[in-house]
Amino acid sequence: MTQTTLSDEIALRIGLAARALPDTDIARLLRVLADAVGLPPTAANLDKLTVKELKQAADGELADIDSTSLKEALARLKGQGSTDIEPAPEPESYSDDELPNSIRVACASNGGELLDGHFGSCQRFLVYQVSADSYKLIDCRDIDPTAGELQDDKNSYRASLIADCQVLYVASIGGPAAAKVVKRDIHPIKRPQMGNAREHIAELSRTLAAKTPPWLAKIMGTATEDRVHFERSAEEA
Repeated sequence: MTQTTLSDEIALRIGLAARALPDTDIARLLRVLADAVGLPPTAANLDKLTVKELKQAADGELADIDSTSLKEALARLKGQGSTDIEPAPEPESYSDDELPNSIRVACASNGGELLDGHFGSCQRFLVYQVSADSYKLIDCRDIDPTAGELQDDKNSYRASLIADCQVLYVASIGGPAAAKVVKRDIHPIKRPQMGNAREHIAELSRTLAAKTPPWLAKIMGTATEDRVHFERSAEEA
């Protein structure tokens, strides 16, 4: 691709937009923008860009990305929304074995205590220890955006950050990334409705207190249900 000179403002917009899209770096987004609005992108032509045009450009380069992410990226391209990441909440004190019969759950997050992240583009993982009686936020693990040049490396890097977790809550996750997560015995569950992470965790705690479903009991080491059952449940979640 011919070298393109961008203003600092447009370069910032494109960088923030790429960060909002799973499995997308700046080079990939620029290929799409070259077809959609031409190079160099300007504030005027980005303001006219639509989600449909963004999705169809470059022979559907971004067609596999969900509409929520595309809308967020488009807003960033138009200079809308905050350019700051809301600070992570402060983890609570926790000691090993403090919550017996508990599991560790990672939530993909882009700010605060929200469960709103996509595996390939979230800013951090919020890590909770969850039992039938209680739960605690025990860690906040920020993503190093420079880790891994290749896509597989990025997925492996992100999976390694939550290797001590048994469950992963995400707004969305692609097939190759899910394979990396499952390989580490972490069970990904989509939560496209997103929202406050603590509310999702509280719901999980209530589930544990009521009647633990077979797939979750297996994770906790108390069931013989086969893994296929869980994987089907996770896909339907």
